Amino acid sequence: MLGQFNMDSEAMSTCKKARAEAASVVSTDRLSNLPPEIKGDILSRLNVEEAVRTSTLSSTWRDAWTDMPVISLCDGNLARTKFVTLVDMVLLLHKGTIEEFDISGNKNYHDEFGRWMIMLSRKSPKSVIIKLNSGPRYKIPSCLFSIGDLEYLHLENCIISLPRAFQGFKSLTDLTLKLFSSTDKDIQNLISFCPALTDLILDSFEGINRLNIKAPKLDYLYVEGDFEDIKLDAPNLEVAFLSLDKAYQSVPIAHDKESYVKQSLGSLSVIETLTINGFFLKYLSKGCIHTKLPAVFTHLESVRIMICLWDQRQVLTACSLFQNAPNLKKLEMWSFPWSILGRDEDQVGIQGLNLQLQMDHLVMASVNHFGGLDCEVDFVAKLLSWAPALEELKIDWKGEMECSMVLAKLLALPRASTRAKVIVTF
Repeated sequence: MLGQFNMDSEAMSTCKKARAEAASVVSTDRLSNLPPEIKGDILSRLNVEEAVRTSTLSSTWRDAWTDMPVISLCDGNLARTKFVTLVDMVLLLHKGTIEEFDISGNKNYHDEFGRWMIMLSRKSPKSVIIKLNSGPRYKIPSCLFSIGDLEYLHLENCIISLPRAFQGFKSLTDLTLKLFSSTDKDIQNLISFCPALTDLILDSFEGINRLNIKAPKLDYLYVEGDFEDIKLDAPNLEVAFLSLDKAYQSVPIAHDKESYVKQSLGSLSVIETLTINGFFLKYLSKGCIHTKLPAVFTHLESVRIMICLWDQRQVLTACSLFQNAPNLKKLEMWSFPWSILGRDEDQVGIQGLNLQLQMDHLVMASVNHFGGLDCEVDFVAKLLSWAPALEELKIDWKGEMECSMVLAKLLALPRASTRAKVIVTF
């Protein structure tokens, strides 16, 4: 009986193993028999090098990677020659539709870049990301500007020179350009010929003196770089970050009737969040400050601003902005560090300025890089007197002087709001 039991047990074990192997075969067959587009979608979740290796699994998987809709290539630890071979093979042998193409690398690929872009343009991708950050800037060839169905474009370390036959990207909604050079005309045409554009980032650029951004559907804008002038026509813009790296025309132009606030911000009737960084406020303050703006920023609830509080024109410009934002709830300010402009800069108080503002909805405010200067204390005093609903004013102390007397002044300042707390951090 015991022997029979052992034989039955072995037989059952053999049967279970056979069933498991059969199930594995069935499962493998099911995967192998998937439609090419499903296999391509599965492989898109791997990096390209791993996806290509699946071609050794079986004959049914040999060309599966050529239907991947998403191609992401990064040189990483690959030798340059191996990465070049990989990119060439992928772009040459891929036979399906490429929805998204992403290439990044830290080695020099200038010799190969032109042919890669020609092969890529023939695939008509909807999303293109190019981050090749080694060596001189890559000139974007005209063939890339012929991809009519492009919806997302991200370029870094490049030269933008539009071909004469450029018809625009009619479906492009997101455009990001970083570390690039171009001209006033080319960047203006590139933006204006993208009628569906909703998100625009221009970061660290050269060769552009006057930015002219006309984008009726734009709702997010980030601009940071060196430019002399900017004009915005974006009536649907909700979030804007504007930063100028250098202070052009630092001395106000005599009898200048141009309103740079109006020119830059006048069309932003639905703006909700605004960041003014670097020397951009100084740029806004160089013309006529008191011009009435064509629109009140009724939707503007959050402002982040870098300001020289010893510069009366900048203070007046900021107050002009606040006056046109009746529903402002949150204000974050960065007092320009003294060391940036040098200690020989004249410090001008604002006590004599006739500033009468009503900031009825301001709840939270902060002043960062607070140095303890008289002009900074004076502005804090004004702010506390303008905001009857203020709950908290944070001051981030970065001063080099003895702080005890300054703190005593701050804490003794009268407040329009009985709930306002003044919090100083070190």
